[in-house]
Amino acid sequence: MFQLTRRTRTIDIWPGFVDALASVLIVFIFMLLVFVLAQFYSTWELAGRDATISRLERSIDELARTLSLERERGAGLESRLSETEARLRATLAERDALFGRLTGAEGQLNLTQAELEEAKRTITADRETIEARLAEIAGLQRDIAALRALRERLEAEVAQRDSTIAEGRRLTERAENRLAELTRQIQALREQLAAVSKALALEEAKVKDQQVEIADLGKRLNLALARRVQELNRYRSEFFGRLREALGERPDIRIVGDRFVFQSEVLFPSASAELGTAGQEQIRRLARTLNEVAKKIPGDLDWVLRIDGHTDRRPIRTSEFPSNWELSSARALSIVRLLIAEGVPPQRLIAAGFGEYRPIDPANSAAAWQKNRRIEIRFTSP
Repeated sequence: MFQLTRRTRTIDIWPGFVDALASVLIVFIFMLLVFVLAQFYSTWELAGRDATISRLERSIDELARTLSLERERGAGLESRLSETEARLRATLAERDALFGRLTGAEGQLNLTQAELEEAKRTITADRETIEARLAEIAGLQRDIAALRALRERLEAEVAQRDSTIAEGRRLTERAENRLAELTRQIQALREQLAAVSKALALEEAKVKDQQVEIADLGKRLNLALARRVQELNRYRSEFFGRLREALGERPDIRIVGDRFVFQSEVLFPSASAELGTAGQEQIRRLARTLNEVAKKIPGDLDWVLRIDGHTDRRPIRTSEFPSNWELSSARALSIVRLLIAEGVPPQRLIAAGFGEYRPIDPANSAAAWQKNRRIEIRFTSP
């Protein structure tokens, strides 16, 4: 009797120690994830603000370059306008001189025609003089035609110069309007940049406050999780200890780590998912023990009993079980159904089938196959 008591205490302590280490590791990983997410969110917010400021600075630089180009263009237009006015004045002077020559030529033509008429009336000049005068008159007429063509060309150039001057003035007005608009935009962007800088400072202060709150929340969460883990470990140890007492010391029913392991032959016939008579009795004992322990567990402590079905590596191909997946899942479900019939709440049960893919012994032998054909029961949190 003394030896049985010592062995039971050893079984109770070992699974609790392993679960405590696993729970501490889970809590540490959770807190690390919370911290990484907080840092990522803060970095993302600051990166977004920096990108906005950089974009605004690039817009200001672009507007400044545009303003400089517009000013240079306005100066060029003013220079071209001055040159055009000077050329226009020279053209007008040339036109006036040509008009003077044309008037003189017309006067000379009139005088020549009068002399010709006088010569014809008097018939005192000889024929050669008349022909010379006629040739001179023809030359004068050609000069007159050339001068008239020149006058038309000069008038067209003057009209074109007037149009160029008007276009230059319109371009100057548009440049001045564009310059005023760019000035207003730069002022608005500067105001927006100041507002963004102020908002960024507020966001940085908020991020610091949130980091303090997250650290405090993490400490409280660690304490709460530690208390929950201790409570769950205590009830798990009690459940496994009482279940061991109910089932007795058997080599085909043992505790491995944090799980209670039944060899499949204890519960099921070969290649079957129907519980045998001995198997049903074992599961009923398990259900009675679980119901007794569950009455002591507080309502706010969430727990489940997970039933895992495992097979050996030899394949099965029947109409009922096309593969080991179906056989392992069906065996786990058969146990869950019997537990529910014995009063275990369905929301506290999980059935899982792993087939041959989680062996205890990877060897390809009859002894390894027997070890791998098993049902594992875990008392854990969801």
